[in-house]
Formats: sequence, C-alpha cells, structure tokens
Amino acid sequence: MNQQTRLFLLFAWLMVAVLLWMEWGKEQAAKLAPPPATPAAQVVPQVVPGALPAATPAGTAAPAASAATPVTAQASAAAATVQVETDVLRVQLDGGSFRQVDLLQYPKTMGGSDPVRLFSADNADYYQAQSGWSGQGGSSAPNHTGFVVDGGATQFKLAAGAATLDIPFTWTGANGVVIHRVVRFTRGSYAVDVRDSVTNGGTTPWQGFVYRQLVRVPPNFQTGMMHPESYSFVGATWSDGKHYDRRAFKDYMDGGSLDQTVKGGWLAMPQHHFLSVWIPEADQQAKFSLSQNGPADSIAAMGPGFTLQAGQTATSNARLWVGPKDVKALEALNVPGLDRVIDYSRFSIFAVLGGWLFWLLMKIHALIGNWGWSIIGLVFLLKLALFPLSNAQYKSTAQMRRVQPRMKALQERYGDDKQKLQMAMMELYKTEKINPIGGCLPIIPQTIIFMTLYWVLSESVELRHAPWMGWIHDLTARDPYFILPILNAAIMFFTQHLTPPAPGMDPTQQKMMKAMPVIFGVVLAFLPAGLVLYQVANGALGLIQQTYMLRKYADKASPGTHDAKKK
Repeated sequence: MNQQTRLFLLFAWLMVAVLLWMEWGKEQAAKLAPPPATPAAQVVPQVVPGALPAATPAGTAAPAASAATPVTAQASAAAATVQVETDVLRVQLDGGSFRQVDLLQYPKTMGGSDPVRLFSADNADYYQAQSGWSGQGGSSAPNHTGFVVDGGATQFKLAAGAATLDIPFTWTGANGVVIHRVVRFTRGSYAVDVRDSVTNGGTTPWQGFVYRQLVRVPPNFQTGMMHPESYSFVGATWSDGKHYDRRAFKDYMDGGSLDQTVKGGWLAMPQHHFLSVWIPEADQQAKFSLSQNGPADSIAAMGPGFTLQAGQTATSNARLWVGPKDVKALEALNVPGLDRVIDYSRFSIFAVLGGWLFWLLMKIHALIGNWGWSIIGLVFLLKLALFPLSNAQYKSTAQMRRVQPRMKALQERYGDDKQKLQMAMMELYKTEKINPIGGCLPIIPQTIIFMTLYWVLSESVELRHAPWMGWIHDLTARDPYFILPILNAAIMFFTQHLTPPAPGMDPTQQKMMKAMPVIFGVVLAFLPAGLVLYQVANGALGLIQQTYMLRKYADKASPGTHDAKKK
C-alpha cells in the first residue's frame, strides 16, 4: 500500500473516529448526568452564598465572614412578581430573581409562535439569575427574595419610542439601612443593568456584601446525533478577563470547589445557541464559587463587601445578559475575555481559530446576505489560503499514480525482499522527483479547520433557522432528505476513483477504501446541514483541483517509461 493510500486511510479513519468519539461522549454524559426533574411536591432551593471574599475593594473594610441561612423558593412568595415586556424580552421578576424570561425574537421551533424560554421557575427545568445582599457582623440585609417594587405596580412595558425602561425596587431594614435597586431594560438589548445603592440611615455601622448567581437544575436535553442541543457545552463557565475555565454539570464538583477572587470578569451558564451571563462591575472585587444544593447547581460572584458608617452610601452595578450567543451584541458590551463565553472549545487553538473563522464568515455574509452561500464562500477563501499545501498534495498523488506501473514492476522483481524493495522505491522517488510524504502537510490544517467548523456552525445562533436554498431551511439542523450527505459520498467516491488502489493492496484494505464514502455519508447524515454543506463544497473543489493536477502530471509519461519502450 503506497504512502498516499495510507495517508488517505489515516485521515478518513481519524475523522470518523473523532466524530464517533464526540457522539459517544455525549451519550455517556447523558447517562451520568443527574436526573433533571424533581418531584412535584419538592421546591427547588435557591442557593444563598454565605462567605465574603478575603479581599475587598479599596476604601471598604473587610467584614468577618458569616454564614447565610439558605432560603428556599417558598420564602420568595412574599415578594410580588412583576411582569416586564420589551421588544425582545418578556420577564417575570421579583426584584432579586429573574424567575422567567422568554426571548421574543427566537421561536422555539421553526414557524412556531411560542418563544424560547430561557429562565423558568418550574421544578423540572428550573433556571434563574438571582442577586441579593448578605449582612455580616449582625447587620441585616435582603437576600434575593427581600425586595419590593416601588409604587406597587405589577405590569411594565417598554413604551413606543422609549429607549429604556426602569423598574425600581426597595428594601428597608429595621436598622435604618435602605437599599434602592433599579433594574434597567434597554430597547433591542438582552443586557439588563442592575444598580444597587445602599444608604446607612441608622446610627451604627453596617456591614454586608452583594452577590449575584446563576442557579439551574441540569437540563434534560435530548442527546445523540439527531439532536442539535447535544452539540454544545452545558454547564458553568467563568473568566477573570484573562483566563477562562468551565465545568460541565455532569462533573460539577468533581474538579473541586471554585474559590477564585477576581476584579471584574464574568460568570455564565451556556447551552445550545443561548446563555446567561452575570457581569460584575469591572473595578469591584468578588469571589467566584460553585455549589450544589439538592438538584440545583449554581455559580456565584460574592462581593464586593462594604462597611458603611451612619449616613454613608455605596453603590454596586452589574449587568445580566440573558439571550442568544450573538457575537456582535456580546462584543458591543466591551467586556475583556467575554469572547470566550461563546464556547467553541475549551482548547485555545480551536477557540481562537473558531473566532477567526466566524469573523470571516460574518464578513462574507455581510456581502452575500445568505449564510449557506457564505459557507461556500468561506470554502473558496480557505481553498485559496491552503492552495500551496493542497497543490503539493494533489501533485504528489498524480505523480504517484504516474509511476504505478513501475512500482508494480519493482514489487514483482523483489517479491518479499522488503529491504531491497524499499531501496528501489526510494531511488524511484528520487529519479522522478516525487515527495512521498507530500500529502502529509495538508491533512493537519484540514483536520483542524473541519473540527473547528464543527463547533462554529453548531454554536452560531446567527445560523439558527437560517435557510440556504430549496430544501435546507435550517443550517444548524440536519438535512431532512439526506441530499447533502449523499452528494458528499458521491464526491468522495469519484475522488477515490481518481486514485486507484496501489498494487499489492490486499482485499480487506480495498474494501475499507470502498466503504469510506458510505461511512462518511452515514456520519454526516446527522450533522448540521451547514457543516455538511462545507464538506460538500470543500470536496467538490478538491475533486476539480485533483482532476486538473492528474491531467497535468499523471498523464505525462515518465523518463523511465520512455526508456522501457525503447528497450
């Protein structure tokens, strides 16, 4: 079996193995994940952090750590729930908890009228963002269930022509401390600003710290190649603005408890196409932590802490993103390190390359206006960038095909004498100026790009329900009629036909080669149509390029062939 055949088999089996390994991993994750549903009578706990970071922002004293009493969802019934609606969000809010959030611009199903519900108070799919205060040293403070809406109104709607909508809440303590909270919604934005102002109207010092957290019962997304939800990471991610980390729900506490003090940063819980992110104030310090409480997992930012003398006031601001993984909108928040919240991979090489590839894809889309044709345009640009490598690969393939008769003659001459055969083959390569490993280099970038695009095209909410043409109505879902996978198998078959098996290849190896188009067709049949479209376009252009190179190099008689004819 010649070098090119080995490389082709290696590349093909590597791709299949990686894709199958991904799917196996998803199935195992589903088996190991904790049961998402709780009994109907059980109320999901709302975790309350209990310890302040050791360090506090400049100008504030560090109160002694104290334990906060866990508060369950029964206690939150005392806080009135208000309904808020903007042009993009419909929210149920009780001052400290975003209890339910519907994304009005994103239907749950294609053509459906029900929007995606990201936050929910239902036990089975409990998921909320919460923010409250914890008192220390005997000071009282409201947790996320203690705020009351000012004026008693329960219905709020962003007025036509208005840019923002402010919802005011207040907590008043018996010690004279008052906390005013303003939750601001902005037209066209999924970022919600939460501003707290603490005033000590009492006669004694007050100590406390603010916390923000995301709490979720691990979702019961369907897994397997038929379900796009299984393509994405689901768990908690966080960053201090420079370093990025994540923890999947299935092994939430296996990596140890998170105890990281940062200034700024962000913490998030992503899923397929959507996510929630708490973004604390950049110049205030907080401690990030992970915890479990019954069926719920949480990630929290505790701090900053404040010590207020009588008459003093302090403020703390944060932003909550609850919406799609929209690259442009998230970039507009101008938060260091927030680009990693769209989790293409935990490995930097794939994450960075994924960001570049999607940036390039967006630029092409800005010109073309169709995501499907943009993917094909991306293939053209990548082919141009990799042309020197792929050209060397196809040239080597063509040259190897040209000398196949001479290679067969050498095999017949030397029989089982592997050493002499190898020496004769190397002499042949030298005479014909053939690089036997000329096809190696293109495999590495092609594999990296393919695997990166697997995540980019699966993760990109911009492609969600985005049509290409004809029967492809959603590039992030599988091809409903399997036309693209069949077309890809046909392209692989014709590409394979251009390079017949090397002399001496045993029947088993020949069967493996012939089976590769079918194996790839089956694997790609259940992947996102956008990814298969990329593979079809890439394969088609490769087939055209290889056909040209064969005509240019393989059909020319070699000097050895002329010599043989003369003799």
